[in-house]
Amino acid sequence: MYEKLWYNKLIRSKFSPPNYVFGIVWPILYATLAISFYILISDKKCIGICKPIPFFIIQMIFNLMWTTIFFKFRMIRTALACTLVIIYFTILTYTEMIKINIIASRLLIPYLLWLSFAFYLNFFIILNN
Repeated sequence: MYEKLWYNKLIRSKFSPPNYVFGIVWPILYATLAISFYILISDKKCIGICKPIPFFIIQMIFNLMWTTIFFKFRMIRTALACTLVIIYFTILTYTEMIKINIIASRLLIPYLLWLSFAFYLNFFIILNN
């Protein structure tokens, strides 16, 4: 509750979507990530723990931490750094995953685009608050 009030008082980019959009986009992205991961681990080229799996797990851990860092602790600079870590490990995941399954890797593209947009939104908040 208090997190929402705090966020609504921030100066945000004119490109910042209405709050309800996040509730639509993130479930779609998480579903896409789950499908991508399932395709990866189901592929015969991914035996045991293949190279993209640790990268995928690391980026997911940071992804799940971001909300707490940004909204609960209001550490907007740390959240921005966290976004960079997520982007970095997602790119690593993509570059390794494409060697195993192109469909699984391509499913990460909308996520990477959204992460880039999220980085911009977070950076704008830092510059203007």
